[in-house]
Amino acid sequence: MDTVEIVLLLVAAAGAGWIDAVVGGGGLLQLPALFLAGVSPVQALATNKLASVFGTASAAVTYAATTKIDARVAVPGGLAALLFSGLGASAAAAISKGALIPLVMAVLVVVALVVTFRPALGVHPHPHLRTRARLLGAVAVTGAAIAFYDGIIGPGTGTFLILAFTAILGMDFVGASAHSKIINSCTNLGALIVFAYQGHVLWLLGLGMAACNIAGAQVGARMALRRGAGFVRIVLLCVVTAMVIKLGFDRFGPDASY
Repeated sequence: MDTVEIVLLLVAAAGAGWIDAVVGGGGLLQLPALFLAGVSPVQALATNKLASVFGTASAAVTYAATTKIDARVAVPGGLAALLFSGLGASAAAAISKGALIPLVMAVLVVVALVVTFRPALGVHPHPHLRTRARLLGAVAVTGAAIAFYDGIIGPGTGTFLILAFTAILGMDFVGASAHSKIINSCTNLGALIVFAYQGHVLWLLGLGMAACNIAGAQVGARMALRRGAGFVRIVLLCVVTAMVIKLGFDRFGPDASY
């Protein structure tokens, strides 16, 4: 790997950190950059997790400093995410990613439609929706289902987390982003532990990318907090659209990688 490729990877990591901090989906930049640099698919997934765990954790700290975190969902959801993402990473080799991609694309299209045609969604918080049943549902969806998916494949995890917190618990987009960073940090860590045990992580490259990921995440988190839910909504729509196009090309394009 030459100097130019390393510089491009560091720039991609910074951009991925910014996207992840605002709406999730930083892998849209980071993973293709690793593939283009000649890193094998499993090493790319593993090294991406190393870089991302630092960026999402730093964004979570920034959000938590100014946003009220609901421990009733963040703590059990985070612990569950650590376990289920690790289980997902362990099962990754046995799952057909090619079969999953069309389903993920369909879900992302639904997300885009919901956000587009329900402009009030995520603009203002609705704390009265945080009933015990809904809190348990949010933990199950984010800490188990989405976390397991992140361990297996990952694209769109942060976006799915934000929409889940918005739809189930009535959070605004900024509050949902704050909580999603906590869960996403745990999903990244759980998968990273498994990948590290299997010996797939490129540590030196990953730590360099992690530093840039943190820088991008700090800028993104501060922009989201300063500009509010409307800004997050616009970025969310842009990222979801880009992810659908990218996943479609990866699955059905002439050089399909799934």
